Amino acid sequence: MRIGLGALLGAVSLIAVPALAQTKLTIATVNNGDMIRMQGMTSDFTAKNPGITVEWVTLEENVLRQRVTTDIATKGGQFDVLTIGTYEVPIWAKQNWLVPLDGLGANYDVDDLLPAIRSGISEGGKLYAAPFYGESSFVMYRKDLMEKAGLQMPKEPTWDFIADAAKKMTNTADGTYGICLRGKAGWGENMAFLTAMANSFGARWFNEKWEPEFNGPEWKKTLTFYSQMMKESGPPGASSNGFNENLALFNSGKCGMWIDATVAASFVTNPKESKVHDKVGFAIAPNAGLGKNAGWLWAWNLAVPAGSKKTEAAQKFISWATSKEYTQLVAAKEGWANVPPGTRKSLYANADYQKAAPFAELTAGAINAADPINSTVKPKPYVGVQFAAIPEFQGIGTRVGQAFSGVLAGSTSIDEALASAQSITEREMKRAGYIK
Repeated sequence: MRIGLGALLGAVSLIAVPALAQTKLTIATVNNGDMIRMQGMTSDFTAKNPGITVEWVTLEENVLRQRVTTDIATKGGQFDVLTIGTYEVPIWAKQNWLVPLDGLGANYDVDDLLPAIRSGISEGGKLYAAPFYGESSFVMYRKDLMEKAGLQMPKEPTWDFIADAAKKMTNTADGTYGICLRGKAGWGENMAFLTAMANSFGARWFNEKWEPEFNGPEWKKTLTFYSQMMKESGPPGASSNGFNENLALFNSGKCGMWIDATVAASFVTNPKESKVHDKVGFAIAPNAGLGKNAGWLWAWNLAVPAGSKKTEAAQKFISWATSKEYTQLVAAKEGWANVPPGTRKSLYANADYQKAAPFAELTAGAINAADPINSTVKPKPYVGVQFAAIPEFQGIGTRVGQAFSGVLAGSTSIDEALASAQSITEREMKRAGYIK
């Protein structure tokens, strides 16, 4: 068979032209609902960026923190985009572990970010992460069960009211528990909740000399109140329950009240996910009459580790996932109530969002009211509401969280847990040179 010269040259040229190079981004994220939804939207990003593919590594919160911290500290280069919290960003930025985000594009509108959220992920005037969603914490409760108990949720509930209501709303015969709270050990799990609660009881992690205060009356009152309330009105196995476990319990109708992240509001009111979606009310986080409530301040953010060799593509992805356009994409596919909350001023000025999300005003108010500098009754030397923004906190908080989780599990007493927390924290703070 004879082949013409033109056909032969055409065949050679077809062989010689290389395929377009693909950039694969490996993204580490947490297994929370909004991030799962983001993965489902990835085709929108890859369609707009045909040279980039995305591989997801989705992990439980404590595991994510451990894997990401190990990778970035050892310059492992395993991930191109990290999902990290408000705690890590300024600490890691100071250690030059993160790439400053100066490639988000002209239309990104950094000035639209809520000031409380933006300030926590900036260092030296530069943005080192972009917020995917922001949150404070508040009370989510069953209006029908509250009414059945003959009670009305106050505008500013106290802890005494919450404990009394939890008792009255508990019905073990039908498997309904008055209150669901985090018990799973972890500095960002049970200690996020307990630190915020302790703030309202007048406790703090450290006094102004960086000395830990777990041997004081405020922490004892906090832990005693929490464990007693959970013993009387909480679900069995609470020492294993974190955010996702309590969300599942609440949505299945097993909890009268749940005090947790404001981001949960869209899930507990979503008819596709919650059996009690039409019965949920909201109130600000409780107080103990000392002028501080138990609200916190947090954002899950996307950042680029300094070890990544794909920073340009990584910033394109981050810009897409945290943009106003992504919000509109989710709204079009899932409804306005389900867009990632707590990051942009424009969202809270949006009439469609306000109409679809009955929790919008309360969420924005809680985020704006959270004060990382003055979150405790007495002055403190550290920044952070439900954490202390020092590198040592991650390790200390996890070990203290294990001791406190043991109280719920019944494996340790309150006094033993507090003594252990004091000893662990004091030893590490001396080792780090904060105290002599």
